[in-house]
Amino acid sequence: MLTVAAAVTAALAAGLSATLALPVWAMFIGWVAFFTRGITARDGAVNAVCVALGLGFGMAAALGLGALGPSLGALALPLVVFAVAVVVVSLRAAPVFNNMLCYFLGLIAFFASHQPPSLAAFAGLASAVVLGSLAAWTAHALQQRITRSA
Repeated sequence: MLTVAAAVTAALAAGLSATLALPVWAMFIGWVAFFTRGITARDGAVNAVCVALGLGFGMAAALGLGALGPSLGALALPLVVFAVAVVVVSLRAAPVFNNMLCYFLGLIAFFASHQPPSLAAFAGLASAVVLGSLAAWTAHALQQRITRSA
């Protein structure tokens, strides 16, 4: 029954993502992010914010590559990656938003989307991530309820 609850929740979240024209794969990034640290609604929200910040870092990296690429050529990529990695890895010392895995999930999601940096791209990807995080929280809550009543 626990497996069915998670599977039904995943199927509904995937269907809703597709209906809303959100990338289903990005919804699953949000699902994974929910479980990276803690399994409470608060932890899930913090994790989703870290993924969204990672999306922003990815967009900043893309803009940096575009600006530096013409003058630095192949050297632009390692320099931008170094700068972004310094920021992301340094955030592990942040009091609440110290989830490096979620920052990297956001970076991965942005670059996997193959979209240019824009508010629309950010909104679509972040919405999919939030939907996935909510779905993961829902699946977890349903599983807890089933376990308690068994």
